[in-house]
Amino acid sequence: MRFLSLAALGLAVGLAPVAPRAEPLVEPLAEVAAAVGVPLTLDAHKIKLGGALKSPEAWSAYKKRFIAEQGRVIDTANDQVSHSEGQGYAMLLAVAANDRPTFDRLWSWTRANLMVRNDELVAWRFDPQRRPAVGDMNNASDGDLLIAWALAEAADHWDDLPYRMAGRRIAVELSRKVVLFKTKIGALLLPAVAGFNASDRSDGPVVNLSYYVFPAFARLDSVAPEVDWAGLTQTGLDLLEAARPTPQTLPADWIALEGWRARPAEGFAPEFAYNAVRIPLYLAWAGVGERAHYAPFLAWAQRAKDAPPIVDVASGKDVGLFGGSGIASIGALVACVVDGGKLPADFAAPKADEDYYPATLHLLALLAAQMRYPSCLAN
Repeated sequence: MRFLSLAALGLAVGLAPVAPRAEPLVEPLAEVAAAVGVPLTLDAHKIKLGGALKSPEAWSAYKKRFIAEQGRVIDTANDQVSHSEGQGYAMLLAVAANDRPTFDRLWSWTRANLMVRNDELVAWRFDPQRRPAVGDMNNASDGDLLIAWALAEAADHWDDLPYRMAGRRIAVELSRKVVLFKTKIGALLLPAVAGFNASDRSDGPVVNLSYYVFPAFARLDSVAPEVDWAGLTQTGLDLLEAARPTPQTLPADWIALEGWRARPAEGFAPEFAYNAVRIPLYLAWAGVGERAHYAPFLAWAQRAKDAPPIVDVASGKDVGLFGGSGIASIGALVACVVDGGKLPADFAAPKADEDYYPATLHLLALLAAQMRYPSCLAN
């Protein structure tokens, strides 16, 4: 994996617009890595997802609580709505659990209810209390990525050509409509087709680094090899460096890149919150990044292992707590990756009182550990 300094990329970082400067505004990644310890050695080899989840009780409990009979994933903390993200997560988990009947129900519901745009992408939200249930035809690129990735994995695991072709159509359409390949900083993933480009916002383009689903990039070349997935991975890592004015700063959920200066986006809380908390999960799951990329997430997790905080990235102050203990599983996974620490003995046990989002992140963290870091699992 190559790493460039921000000076070489022409990308600067700040919490507010500042005048151009000749020198880089952050330390090159190599210097930051030297400051936080020895280089981190990770294994980023490609691992197939099919059958990788070794906790049937956890999957059974998840299905019972969050997947309706017709295949709709229910966000229990958000008025029972459904999202393309949730459908994609559940489809991935179904492949990992070798549960083809559930996968087929999830995919059938997604096709019938969310693939209602005039292209190959997926509408991002379904509200059963409204008519029409899809009131916003915009997509969410992370949902598209997750669904395409799940289809690619299902095609490999069950040797199914229609899955492969469906995954390819979504992946190629995504690359055409939400990836800006020829920017000053490399391949840039927009959060959606509409609303985030420089033509849409005065501080645009705006990105969300939790939409850079690194483990998906590593596998989608099986269905769309012509797309520069490695370039997207590299840009995601570069942006993670750029989004932090100091090596210890956590990234905000939404980042503006107007003038190629990274700062929290206008109109969004400048917080490390429910979006950005997924970044270390995706880094670890893919086995990518340097110690400096993980350092702020490890410090965040160690401050409050059982109740990790939401953080104002400008002040560095805690402004709330994440709801649900499942979020803490990401911190435990980061500690495993960086320090080799053992995961809790009950890490695989589902939490009966968790809502959809923390329960999902918990199960994904467990899957990532079983796939790539089995030595961290308690015997």
